[in-house]
Amino acid sequence: MNPLDWLINLAGTRVSFRHANALSGKGKVRRALRLYVRAARAGSPEAAYCVARFYLEGTGVPVSRAHAIDWLHRAGIHGHVDAQALLAELYLHGVASGSPVTETARLGSANSVFDTNSTGDPDFAAANAWARRAAQGGSPTGQALLGYILTSGPKTLRNLDEARLWYERSAAAGCPHGHLGYALSLARINSDGGDTQRRMVDHAKRAAESGLPMALHLMGQLTEQGLGVARDQALAQQYYRQAAEKGNRSAQLRWGIALLEGSGGTADPFEGESWVRKAALAGDRDAAAILGDLYAKTTPLPPNYVEASMWYQRAADAGHIGAARALGRLHLTGVAAAHDPEQAAYWFRIASGSGDAEAQAELAKLAIRGVGAPDDSIKTRQWFQRGAESGDLVAAFNLGVCLAKGLGGERDDVAAVRWFRHAADGVANAQYWYGLMLAEGRGGAADAAEARRWFAKAAQAGLVDAQVALAEMLVNGRGGARCHADAVTLFNAAAGKGHIGAMFALGALHNGGYDFPSDIQAAQRWFRAAAEKGHAQAQMILGRNLARGAASDGDPEEARKWLEQAAAQGLDEARRELESLNTPAEK
Repeated sequence: MNPLDWLINLAGTRVSFRHANALSGKGKVRRALRLYVRAARAGSPEAAYCVARFYLEGTGVPVSRAHAIDWLHRAGIHGHVDAQALLAELYLHGVASGSPVTETARLGSANSVFDTNSTGDPDFAAANAWARRAAQGGSPTGQALLGYILTSGPKTLRNLDEARLWYERSAAAGCPHGHLGYALSLARINSDGGDTQRRMVDHAKRAAESGLPMALHLMGQLTEQGLGVARDQALAQQYYRQAAEKGNRSAQLRWGIALLEGSGGTADPFEGESWVRKAALAGDRDAAAILGDLYAKTTPLPPNYVEASMWYQRAADAGHIGAARALGRLHLTGVAAAHDPEQAAYWFRIASGSGDAEAQAELAKLAIRGVGAPDDSIKTRQWFQRGAESGDLVAAFNLGVCLAKGLGGERDDVAAVRWFRHAADGVANAQYWYGLMLAEGRGGAADAAEARRWFAKAAQAGLVDAQVALAEMLVNGRGGARCHADAVTLFNAAAGKGHIGAMFALGALHNGGYDFPSDIQAAQRWFRAAAEKGHAQAQMILGRNLARGAASDGDPEEARKWLEQAAAQGLDEARRELESLNTPAEK
């Protein structure tokens, strides 16, 4: 030991502590630490607190959480309120209970009390005990910590009224976190009174002026919404920007969205994406979902479905329902990876479990196709039952489908018709299905005229299957008068949307034999369109016409190709045509 340090040590604990402070101020941290340790062991809580900070921050010694906690306990037990407050903070952030130390220099600083980005597992019971000691000892930071615990801790510890009192005391002492906590407490009162709002804004401003990221974010929200302060979109975005630059992930998301949308200034999609990405990487699931949308939909950024899938996955894993549904659709379409209906069903199942109606409908569609888990059909029927009984017309329609197909339980056509009729007042698909049940006589007596009327309603709403069903009734005169011209109009509309049956029907109508001008060339074009999409009957007729030269000079080789495809689908007539085509060559 330095001789001077030895003499100072003999002089007493207080002298040692003061000399240690002087040495520390001069950067002679190792000599200072030795004196602090001796003073602490002699009973000085101030010295014990200083030793703890040395170990916590790695000043002159390797960082040691265990040693820091030990020395803080020594100081706290002997009434050192700063040590008590710091212990409460460490327990609150999980640092004192086994979680890794991160950014140790920030612990105990003005920014860390309300740091919602902490990843440690908090020990609220220990934090509460130490915060209460510090608060009762007059520590403004301890009072703010206790207010936070009483507000955001487990239900067994929550006491909003007491929390507001501690926040008010902390704010009165000028603690930035006290101002912030008190502002949030006033906001929770949910009073329309101008005085309450003015006090809330005043305390929020004081906290923001000290640079607290959460306070800056709060001021952004208040300014954006015009609560207790004049609404100012541009100023709100500046608050968000300042908070974002200080690491507040909610503000990073808001600032990123502002840049993407150009609210409060000029749009900058690339800069906006980078801020949203920061928020997502910090664990904000909404930010991750927005990134998924940015890359999956038409935006100023180039589409990248693989990137979208990655962000949707991150958001869905964190419990974002919309992202789970979107991820299911990516797997269903196969745009980001291989087409995988089972994986799609998995994500639709996740979203459906939280009551997402769109995901439930998607899962029901897959269940009808036999895709997914064995009990998916049972669950979807139960969801739709509850939704239908609560007045949801879409759920009523889907319940009707389950009942009509026997999905998730026994088939019940009578009940299916009842739910289809109920939903038909507002759902085009239900109008079509109700017409279908009436046309087929399922669940009651057949009524072609009534079926035709409901098909017409659904067709007018643009439903392709309804357009085709109505057109067929207009062709054969079922349920009313024939009108081939109107049928052609409907078939054209459906064919334009890719309906193969409508394409074939147009070929047949143009081919002659109907109350409609025949046009063999047009008929051949429609037969070819349907044939190329795999329609066996169209392939057979197209092949036969090509073989016989019905629409041209004929093409035996192309005729053989189409007839072979139709025969491969089990069409006996195509097989006979193919045999007759091959007979001359064999002779």
